[in-house]
Amino acid sequence: MKTHWWRKCLWVVLFGLFLGGCAVPQVNAEQRLFLDLSVTAVDHVVLPMDDFEGTQVGGLSAINYDRDSASADLSVRNQYYALSDDRQRPRFYTLSLDLSPTAINDVTVEAVTDFKDADGTAIAPLDAEGMALTPSRSLIVASEGSFQQQILPQLQEFDLETGRFKTSFRLPERYLFGPEPGSNEDQTAGTQTQGVQENIGFEALTISAPGGSYEPYRLFAATEGPLYQDLDLDPEIPFKNRWLHYLIDPNQSTLLSEHWYAMDDAPLGAVVNGLSEILSIDVGGHFLAIERAFGLQGLSIKLYQLATGVATDTSAIATLQGDTSGITPIRKRLVADLTPLGPDNLEAMTLGPRLSDGSQSLILVSDNNFDNRQETQIWLFKLAGL
Repeated sequence: MKTHWWRKCLWVVLFGLFLGGCAVPQVNAEQRLFLDLSVTAVDHVVLPMDDFEGTQVGGLSAINYDRDSASADLSVRNQYYALSDDRQRPRFYTLSLDLSPTAINDVTVEAVTDFKDADGTAIAPLDAEGMALTPSRSLIVASEGSFQQQILPQLQEFDLETGRFKTSFRLPERYLFGPEPGSNEDQTAGTQTQGVQENIGFEALTISAPGGSYEPYRLFAATEGPLYQDLDLDPEIPFKNRWLHYLIDPNQSTLLSEHWYAMDDAPLGAVVNGLSEILSIDVGGHFLAIERAFGLQGLSIKLYQLATGVATDTSAIATLQGDTSGITPIRKRLVADLTPLGPDNLEAMTLGPRLSDGSQSLILVSDNNFDNRQETQIWLFKLAGL
């Protein structure tokens, strides 16, 4: 039996309309770059600045969740390591958090460990601000340094159990103070001409570790503000921070690349504006970041998602001052403005366990600066999209 030509045409038209109605929504390049993330605030508690084994529990500027301490019974308290940025007694606390889908049920300080030299002597001063737990059960600590107090910026590895020093990671010369690279002069002598600036050096640290304890992993460290030589004289130009990317294996560490992190414009009247923490959330180059500002308008806290895949390698760029139109920064997208929640000085962030309802927990902690007018707040969020 023959099919009339008009019937064939009708089927073509109808099939075309069907495809048009079921077409996949168009996604632009910007949308493909990011994950579809969102956060929901669940609860927060205040950790008192109590005395614990001869220390004041405060100044918490980094926190790491120990996945090896997790239990199939999610009511069991899991362990976290929280860095205290006390320059004269750098240390970390072991905390246990009892989490549920609706609340932080309990927080307990279980132990305190001082950072020490390889021979067991206490280290001081050390301006420790960032910390990351490695697959080999060690802690990498970022010290932002202080030109005024002659404390050099450092990335160091310490044993988790004893707190003893294991090794240091090389920083590019541009991050150090003082004379031009290659000079034999004291890095802390005279007038600063380069390097991390006072109180806005290495603040943010995270690792990406897809393998086991003997597999290479990636370490990322970022400055809170621009290097001395990257600071633009025009205050209207947002800060241009630097971001380091290392590959770490049991035998060596390799600096793979460096990138430009573009800060948002500082709020009007801000006296502090910086990148306070970063957190790797997958092996595909996605991160979370906390930007924090404080000034005449009070405290501002924003949570961003970052994508590093398209960022220009700035390793060979001596200064980011002036025109940077030919340089692609790390891309970022706002996840949530946390300011309306009324948080304190948030500086620490870690992915916690999956909660009993299957949701991914996200923990944020504030640094009270050992000031009775501030609080050490521990916040529980649910992170959707991972």
